Amino acid sequence: MLPDCLSAEGEQRCRRLLAGATARLRARPAAAAVLVPLCSVRGVPALLYTLRSSRLAGRHKGDVSFPGGKCDPTDRDVVHTALRETQEELGLAVPEEQVWGVLRPVHDREKATVVPVLAGVGPLDPQSLRPNPEEVDEVFALPLAHLLQEQNQGYTHFCRGGHFQYTLPVFLHGPHRVWGLTAVITEFTLKLLAPGVYQPRLAGPELPRG
Repeated sequence: MLPDCLSAEGEQRCRRLLAGATARLRARPAAAAVLVPLCSVRGVPALLYTLRSSRLAGRHKGDVSFPGGKCDPTDRDVVHTALRETQEELGLAVPEEQVWGVLRPVHDREKATVVPVLAGVGPLDPQSLRPNPEEVDEVFALPLAHLLQEQNQGYTHFCRGGHFQYTLPVFLHGPHRVWGLTAVITEFTLKLLAPGVYQPRLAGPELPRG
């Protein structure tokens, strides 16, 4: 049974579990930060994703991602980076008090640190957002219930030079495939929001405990 992730009790539980990591990581230098927007779409708990513009430079164009980007020297911390980038990309202003905390950082292929910031953004119609067309091609939400169904979960095995290197989760059967670091962050989020319900078939790192 899916827990009530949007209840006041659910929010306080998550904030409590993330408090220690947030205190440690918030002001620590990072290359980039993303916002993980937990929203309610027609009363259904969901995560909000973007499809990066196909006009962007680099290998991540056209990928599913969370809103976010590189840390700017003028940003106060990674939370400020995530909120600033979300407003720039989606026109969505998220007050800082709606931030629940910082999730476990992830690292890209260049070993750059990307910090996920979880926030409860409340009721939302993704179609009402006006994303920046230079950065975002599409905005969509995936219900937590969809992400938690085993038939929508898979894994991608990565090899280099014919040798196995690592395995990452992938989430299927939505408008777009969620993979790479976005899928890893999604997995961290599901472990936090639905402990005992989300059962990854591969052993993963533990969530930081507050």
